[in-house]
Amino acid sequence: MAVTGVVLVGFVVGHMLGNLQIFAGQDQLNAYAAALHGMPLLLWVARIGLLVVVGLHIWAAVVLTLDNRRARPVSYRKSDTLQATYASRTMRYSGFIVLAFIIYHLLHFTAQVTHPEYSELVDGAGRHDVYNMVIIGFSNPLISGFYILSMFLLAMHLAHGVGSMLQTVGLRSSGTRSMVGSISVGLAAVIFVGNISIPLAVLFGYFN
Repeated sequence: MAVTGVVLVGFVVGHMLGNLQIFAGQDQLNAYAAALHGMPLLLWVARIGLLVVVGLHIWAAVVLTLDNRRARPVSYRKSDTLQATYASRTMRYSGFIVLAFIIYHLLHFTAQVTHPEYSELVDGAGRHDVYNMVIIGFSNPLISGFYILSMFLLAMHLAHGVGSMLQTVGLRSSGTRSMVGSISVGLAAVIFVGNISIPLAVLFGYFN
C-alpha cells in the first residue's frame, strides 16, 4: 500500500501541475500535450505502469481488509469511534468512487470514447487542441460536478492515506503525529484546490 501510494501521489501531483498549464494559455497547454504525445513509447509505458500500480494498490487494500477481518472475525459489541477519522473510516468507499472517476476520466479525455469529436479539435499550429477540449468538456455542469466530487473524495483519501504511508515508513510517531497530520491534510487540500480550479474556472467563464 505504501509503495504504490507513493507512486500514485507522485502521479497525482505531476498530473495536476501539467493540467494547471491551462492557465498559461492555449499555446502552453497544447505544446505540453504535444511534447508528451511526441514520446509515444514512454507515454504508453507510463500509462501501463500506472494501471499496474493502481491494480496493485487495490489488491493490497483488499488483502489488508481481509487480514483485518481474519484477525478479528467477531465484531465489536459496541463500536464507539475514538481516534479514527471520517476519512479513514470511508477509505474503501472513496477509493472505489475515485476508481470509477479514473475510468470515466480516461474514457472522456484520454481515449475520447465518450466524446470522439474531441479528436477533431486542432489549434492553429496543427496540434491537438487540448485547451479547448478541456473547456468544452468542463462546460457541462454534470461532468464538472462529478469531477469536483471525485476530487473531494480523492482529497479525503489522501488526507488519511499519506499519513498512513508516512507511518508505514516510520516517519510518524507520538512526537511527529501532529506534523504528519498537517502535511497530509495540507497536501490533500492543495491537490483538491488545484484540480477543481480548472472546472470552476470554466464554469465561471474565466477562459471566455
